[in-house]
Amino acid sequence: MKAITHEGSGGHERLKFTDAADRRPGSNEIKVRLKSAGLNHRDLFVMQDRPQPDLSWIPGSDGAGTIEEIGPEVEGFSVGKEVVIHPTLGWKRSADLPKVPEILGGPTDGTFAEFVTIPAENVFPKPTFLSWAEAGVLPLSALTAYRALFSQGKLQAGEHLLIPGIGGGVASYALMMAKAIRASVTVTSRSKEKLRKAIELEADYGMDSGADWAADPNMHKVDLILDSIGGAVFPRFFPLLNPGGRIVSLGAGTEAQIELSLRELFFSQFSLIGTSMGSREEFIEMLHFIETHRIRPVVDSVYPLSDTAKAFDRLTSGEQFGNVSISIAR
Repeated sequence: MKAITHEGSGGHERLKFTDAADRRPGSNEIKVRLKSAGLNHRDLFVMQDRPQPDLSWIPGSDGAGTIEEIGPEVEGFSVGKEVVIHPTLGWKRSADLPKVPEILGGPTDGTFAEFVTIPAENVFPKPTFLSWAEAGVLPLSALTAYRALFSQGKLQAGEHLLIPGIGGGVASYALMMAKAIRASVTVTSRSKEKLRKAIELEADYGMDSGADWAADPNMHKVDLILDSIGGAVFPRFFPLLNPGGRIVSLGAGTEAQIELSLRELFFSQFSLIGTSMGSREEFIEMLHFIETHRIRPVVDSVYPLSDTAKAFDRLTSGEQFGNVSISIAR
């Protein structure tokens, strides 16, 4: 099969479009013929920090396609069925937290290929109203946003959400999901174009990332902050929160270390909550939410499988809004 492989130490400059071996499904596995896949910043982190860099490996955690072959003990599936892939391996119930979530596409071979073989419990029917490009970029980012907002952040209708650094896949899903339950959403960005696109997605207000947010007369106190930036902006959060407000951290695009005032934390009874990926249980809930509210992923651009390295150039430029998609049509 054709695939994108990574070998050696380095980032996406080490990617190669080549022939790779696929495999038949085991007793409880399904082989999927992929139609599309999605890029995530996680792919870049795994490339840079591989424990065995000399081994050839296929990246990619997001994907959608049709069932090609079914393992002998698998029931309830049929060849040709259109499916999406749940990328978290082995985490079934939300309450059973793993030490570190195991994710498709690192260390296991992933979705930047014509075929992928995965556990049957990670295969779900594709939402029929989504295109292949939309379905292929849905799983990881939408699952991360869903858990961050609802399982961890407990966002409710009528509350006010702040999303610093709008533009990436998780942020765009979080915006659309929050608006679907009638929450208010404020976003920030250094890009006027990204702020404009966020307003088109029904964000209530947009601010420049470099502005004094607390001094903005149009900025009202917030109940929840969804942070993927980290130390560079964290000290600016507490003055923005209502008493009892929550900060959900799902990444650290800048410094991982933060300054934290314990007095502010306990006097105003703020909550600082971490989150990463999501369980099979939450993936099912997320798919139901997406279908109920007819949320369509924001696809920034589509590249053929052979141009995956160029697609990562787009991702690392920071100019994208939404998800970057890979087309794997034969």
